[in-house]
Amino acid sequence: MSVATITITERQEATAAGADGFPVTKRVAGMSASKTMAVSALADQLRREGADMIDLGAGEPDFPTPENIRRAAYAAMESGHTKYTPAAGTLRLKRAICERFAEDFGARYEPDQVLAAAGAKQVIFNAIATLIEPGDDVLVPKPYWVTFPEAIIFAGGRAVWIETEDQGFRLTAEAVERALTPCSKLLILNSPSNPSGLVVPPDEFEKILALAVRRGLWVISDECYCHFVYEPVRPFSASQLPEDLRRRVLIAGSLSKTYAMTGWRIGYALGSREWIKAMTCLQSHSTSNPTSISQEAAIEALTGSQDSVSQMLKAYRERRDWLIPALNALPGVSCATPDGAFYAFPSVKGLSGQTSENLTTRLLEEAHVAVTPGDAFGAPGYLRLSYATSMEKLQSAVERIKLVLDAL
Repeated sequence: MSVATITITERQEATAAGADGFPVTKRVAGMSASKTMAVSALADQLRREGADMIDLGAGEPDFPTPENIRRAAYAAMESGHTKYTPAAGTLRLKRAICERFAEDFGARYEPDQVLAAAGAKQVIFNAIATLIEPGDDVLVPKPYWVTFPEAIIFAGGRAVWIETEDQGFRLTAEAVERALTPCSKLLILNSPSNPSGLVVPPDEFEKILALAVRRGLWVISDECYCHFVYEPVRPFSASQLPEDLRRRVLIAGSLSKTYAMTGWRIGYALGSREWIKAMTCLQSHSTSNPTSISQEAAIEALTGSQDSVSQMLKAYRERRDWLIPALNALPGVSCATPDGAFYAFPSVKGLSGQTSENLTTRLLEEAHVAVTPGDAFGAPGYLRLSYATSMEKLQSAVERIKLVLDAL
């Protein structure tokens, strides 16, 4: 029997159920495993069984980590950078992060306003865990990255959704204001968006931040894809806003996408000294510190040549410009053109009798193409396809998807 004979959600529930009577805490039992990782796990299993899989589910660059970064890691090991570091990262790395933001965005941060962590996921988890108390509301625009609601659940907060589908998934200050509750404490922004690839324009971003300051909200700005935007859109960061607007903002960033360093697990936070101090305390009791060797590689990534970033962006644009028209040519499928990141987020609501989860399962089983159902991002009826893979694989994947859709 194929591993994909039940939906992604059903497989997660079956895995989580267990029969050994382990008393899982309520805060963890209320969480769901990452569907993006679940899809990749199923694709890997099918591949081991001999299937010719094309994996468009993972949000991972298909490019190797640039050579200069790899060589920096080798040199770090040879020179003995294999010990504990300060919990928030080395001073050299924090300075490198500050310098990169100064060069790219004209922003001024000091090292004590920076925390390095084991990926942006840990940054966001730390940020929510140090701010949110049981009973607090967190405003989250839909569609959302899969980890946002789960980290909120763990902290005891309540996710309050900001609906954006009627506006083509474009977030506005008006939509944020409509979602406010008396218990609202935090707003999470993600631009470019994972999964939609859409960007909040700078003027609208400023309006949203001004609203947050007026209402006493704290803000997490997830900027993991900020360097991957397509002209005429320009890279933008909350760090570019006036100090009075960004004083309640924590920027979450990552080297994973920008430098093809997903496995190195290096992310960072920039924000108020008090918030950074609290996150550092928490991190000191969880991971102790980010990996020392990865930190040395990250310094080279941030301070060395940036040519690899523009090269990857050029390839992503070429793939996007081919893929979006190809998806729109499929029966029952419609897809907006993303402004950034490397995801297509097509609607499959035009396919009669198919849910996005069922279609994901059919594509796994029948086409051996892995995609992620929109349900994982709070948007049933959509699929997320990563085009961080070769043009050849994208073309083959679309041909396989078309065969499945034609047979419905």
